[in-house]
Amino acid sequence: MAPRTRSSSSVPSSSSAGELCLVTGPGGYIGGRLVPELLDAGYSVRCLARTPAHLRDHPWADRVETVRGDVTDAESLRPALRGVRVAYYLVHSMSSGRDFEETDRLAARTFAAEARAAGVRRIVYLGGLTPAGLPEDQLSPHLRSRAEVGRILLASGVPTTVLRAAVVIGSGSASFEMLRYLTERLPVMVTPSWVGTRVQPIAVRDVLRYLVGSAGMPSDVSRTFDIGGPDVLTYREMMERYARVARLPRRLILPVPMLTPRLSSQWIGLVTPVPAALARPLAESLRYEVVCAEHDIAGHVPDPPGAPLPFDRALTLALQRVREAQVITRWSSAAVPGAPSDPLPTDPDWAGGSLYTDERQRYVAAGREDLWRVVEGIGGENGWYSFPLAWALRGWIDRLSGGVGLRRGRRDAARLRVGDALDFWRVEEIERESMLRLRAEMRLPGLAWLEMYVEHDGDGRSTYRQRALFHPRGLAGQLYWWSVAPFHAVVFGGMARRIAGAAEEFARTGEARPSAERESSHP
Repeated sequence: MAPRTRSSSSVPSSSSAGELCLVTGPGGYIGGRLVPELLDAGYSVRCLARTPAHLRDHPWADRVETVRGDVTDAESLRPALRGVRVAYYLVHSMSSGRDFEETDRLAARTFAAEARAAGVRRIVYLGGLTPAGLPEDQLSPHLRSRAEVGRILLASGVPTTVLRAAVVIGSGSASFEMLRYLTERLPVMVTPSWVGTRVQPIAVRDVLRYLVGSAGMPSDVSRTFDIGGPDVLTYREMMERYARVARLPRRLILPVPMLTPRLSSQWIGLVTPVPAALARPLAESLRYEVVCAEHDIAGHVPDPPGAPLPFDRALTLALQRVREAQVITRWSSAAVPGAPSDPLPTDPDWAGGSLYTDERQRYVAAGREDLWRVVEGIGGENGWYSFPLAWALRGWIDRLSGGVGLRRGRRDAARLRVGDALDFWRVEEIERESMLRLRAEMRLPGLAWLEMYVEHDGDGRSTYRQRALFHPRGLAGQLYWWSVAPFHAVVFGGMARRIAGAAEEFARTGEARPSAERESSHP
């Protein structure tokens, strides 16, 4: 990858160097990438997170201050905003429920009021580009909410920079992965009519450059800026150009007018890793022509030579990151389900009622490191080491019911960190070479975890322990557990055997075949 270029406006002046920035949404796609950019530019960074532990394994975690809080909770915002010069507002509700607009409105008002009370000198917000001249009441609910949040922050009394972007192109972004999978998986595509709508995509590195540069704007600047790359394209042209950059055969694209945003999101959910719940706001936004009406941001954050990046160059860099397994953040990084008050499987006596468990143990003729390598590599392309058809069927059922399914895969093929999405699980805890705890994000009538333990057994051997846990909600949860219990010996028992076998093979040959139908040599 070419060395990163940064305009001089992205580097704070001597008067601002070391000043404190607050980043909300640091576990999200943009927030997780903005934090190291701010640090490299010389700012101090404080992160606001509902679950600070989910930031623990990020490479920049020991360089920032992390505080627990929520943008809807004024009490938690007050200490988070204390001493902050620039506050980045990078949170959105991606829910499709009826109350998400009210949640976004409450969060923006609370944040705006507390930022003003704390003496914050600038708020920076990344929102969505909206069609020029179209009344807000004709926008999709999500675009309308983004626009409203921008207005609330601009009216806060704190100088505010509202950046409005359309499609963001970068490794791991939802827009990029939607484009990528639609193009790669469908040589002949029956598509919604919005493939003919013009949009102005922007490379993620340009979004980050504008975000960092906005911190240094003078106090008399408080306004909205449109940000985009140099190319204005239809979505059809974007797919055709992706095929050329990725060296794929030419794609045949057949638009069909009757595909509504709801049907489009279901279609996207079936073809790509992006679930229908997230695909719907993306599909809704693509119904509108979203082209920048101005490029005034360059007057405050000058573009260096070669920037903004052209669309083809942004695609090339994103694909290179994917192929080199250097995806820093993914769209799936955010949106951990469940309230912070949800119980953990380690709670004493388990303070909430029944907790069903399925436990397995295997002795493994391999060292701890070899066994851990297999455990940490589970999921994604490596699969789940047992009854692939059952896992695939469960993933399809989850997908069809509006869940995330198995297609999210992994951010990194070999390494996991707390907060990572892993197919239809989320990494809740990890202790290197010792324990991995996954929390289910599939649609279930209850809470579920999968725990995997690696222990020394002496004489060059290890012990593998596995626990599946389920806390049912109501009668439906009880019925669910007992209906699937007869299959546990096949699914979880086979999983334990084959993980042990894969570790033993890795110890012998340096390779492991996760899909092989082999058994461990130990009882």
